[in-house]
Amino acid sequence: MTTTSIIPVILSGGSGTRLWPMSRQLRPKQFLPMVDKLTLFQNTLQRLQGIPKLENALIVCNEEHRFMVAEQLRTLNLKHQGILLEPIGRNTAPAIALAALYLSQQGKADALMLVLPADHVIQDKMALEQAIQAAAQAANDGYLATFGIVPQRAETGYGYIQQGTNIAGLTAKRVAAFVEKPDATTATTYINSGEYLWNSGMFLFRADRLLAELAEHQPNVLHQCQAALAHPNHDVDFVRLDQTAFSACPSISIDYAVMEKTKDAVVIPLDAGWSDVGAWSAVWEVSQQDENNNVLRGDTLTHNANNNLVYAESRLVTLVGVENLTVVETKDAVLVAHRDQVQDVKHIVGQLQTQQRPEAAIHREVNRPWGTYDCIDGGGRFQVKRIMVKPGAKLSLQMHHHRAEHWIVVSGTAEVRCGEKTLLLTENQSTYIPLGEIHSLSNPGKLPLEIIEVQSGSYLGEDDIVRFEDVYGRS
Repeated sequence: MTTTSIIPVILSGGSGTRLWPMSRQLRPKQFLPMVDKLTLFQNTLQRLQGIPKLENALIVCNEEHRFMVAEQLRTLNLKHQGILLEPIGRNTAPAIALAALYLSQQGKADALMLVLPADHVIQDKMALEQAIQAAAQAANDGYLATFGIVPQRAETGYGYIQQGTNIAGLTAKRVAAFVEKPDATTATTYINSGEYLWNSGMFLFRADRLLAELAEHQPNVLHQCQAALAHPNHDVDFVRLDQTAFSACPSISIDYAVMEKTKDAVVIPLDAGWSDVGAWSAVWEVSQQDENNNVLRGDTLTHNANNNLVYAESRLVTLVGVENLTVVETKDAVLVAHRDQVQDVKHIVGQLQTQQRPEAAIHREVNRPWGTYDCIDGGGRFQVKRIMVKPGAKLSLQMHHHRAEHWIVVSGTAEVRCGEKTLLLTENQSTYIPLGEIHSLSNPGKLPLEIIEVQSGSYLGEDDIVRFEDVYGRS
């Protein structure tokens, strides 16, 4: 049977801890503009546009990232086949199983699944297109194809794929072995042999073939994913799963679950300027460099500085007489690291998590489905936020047990409900929300609404919100 339909399945989980302080748990690297003006997630989808036989993508993401996914799709006006929400991360095998089961439910069991992580950089779209077509030929014949990156160096940070024998009529070779990240000596041996490719974590196979392999090699993963998707809850763009069933699913990668066990694994070489953007050194490699080999973002000045990466988010950052540094400034944290040591940034994140510091998980500026807020000042019994509400958006109808709020409109038009009253406020007007009063805020205008919110009270945490109505389905 020949199948022409290729459905991209975009896996957008992961936390990207080695790219802290930009990448954090609640806004990880795939949703950030790490290389250019688009986010890595948007670039992943954008580079697929125009490739023959590709349908709209199916997205698998963590439930807490759902509004970022929907907003970034909307910004580029990209259509999709659904957004599957994982209530908890369970690695790549369950995520891909969910996608295959969902496509089967939609009558597309024989469709080809092009599985792509959302956080990779691929610079040569033509080479990617050719590799996809070669993998599609193999998948139509029942093989499970993975893409092996033609190595540029003896890299110790990637796993490798050993190429086996040729397959008649296909631009593919059988997979002889998957091998773990090697030490430097072993990596050099791999490169010199010419037999090894980097393991990209990208795949192409028929949905029904993947499910059959799971039934043979990981039946528990398949069973729990079937239970999780037995009665999907469709919420606008989102497809919600049974949390209990999915939480009971083993956490396992697709390599361990299927690709290392199947007899039908094949590998397609890919030489397309690929990077998994796994650390700040990788960002430096794939970004535009100036005449001194510096990558400079934001408000930066340098003198006698070479081979540095400087990322300034909110203030002027200057470098003098240094080289091979990574300097990343955000509104609430600064990272300074030698470029050869950036893999160890994850240890700083570990310390932050041990100390239960918010900088491990959340930025000072926080995304919400209605817009953003930024905590610009605070003390023992007060907090000041700058709030932006998108045109037509509305915060939930809510109340607080421990704080009162004062709102001042900076720009735009605010529609405020406070108890039984509804007010329309414009620039320089303000209102007061007493403690315990039911209230809501919306933007009826066509321009963004910006307000300053001054909170006062005995407790100012984000969990002091009781929601009564919410257009975004939050509890």
